[in-house]
Amino acid sequence: MSELRVYQESGNLLAAHSDFESIRRELADVGVDFQRWEASCVLDAQATQDEVIEAYRGSVNQLMNEYGFKSVDVISMYPEHPQQQTLRAKFLSEHVHDEFEVRFFVEGEGLFYIHAQGKVYGALCTRGDLISVPAGYTHWFDMGPSPRFKAIRLFITPDGWVAKFTGDPIAERFPRLEAPHYLQAA
Repeated sequence: MSELRVYQESGNLLAAHSDFESIRRELADVGVDFQRWEASCVLDAQATQDEVIEAYRGSVNQLMNEYGFKSVDVISMYPEHPQQQTLRAKFLSEHVHDEFEVRFFVEGEGLFYIHAQGKVYGALCTRGDLISVPAGYTHWFDMGPSPRFKAIRLFITPDGWVAKFTGDPIAERFPRLEAPHYLQAA
């Protein structure tokens, strides 16, 4: 289940939301897009990148046209991934991008933190959720110690995911996507 937690920069919890409309509205108030997508067909766990993209072709094309995205791909993470610890550590540091960071969760989950307007928004994204963090927004991502997700990514530049790290240790003050599950830590 998706959830949004809103914190003070100090790490004190201000609010928690678990219904779609509240999450969408809170994130929209700080310029972050949050949507729900439905596949046009049933996908099995072994679906190829092309099959996944085709299942969401209408929504993908709409975003590509609206924002000028030039490419789309699918990233898959699983607990046995040879680089999962290295990638998790890299994404856990606060950073910005020169373009939108758009992720649609085909399956699994991931925790995006957005640092905006003097607050920190922790958005737990699950299957069916799309989050679009605008260019220049400070944020970080936690895939958990045993990541399991498949996500569609959209890019404007051919370089894809390029981060500029802020050096701010703020991410260390916020809950990680760990066991027991993040949702139970409130």
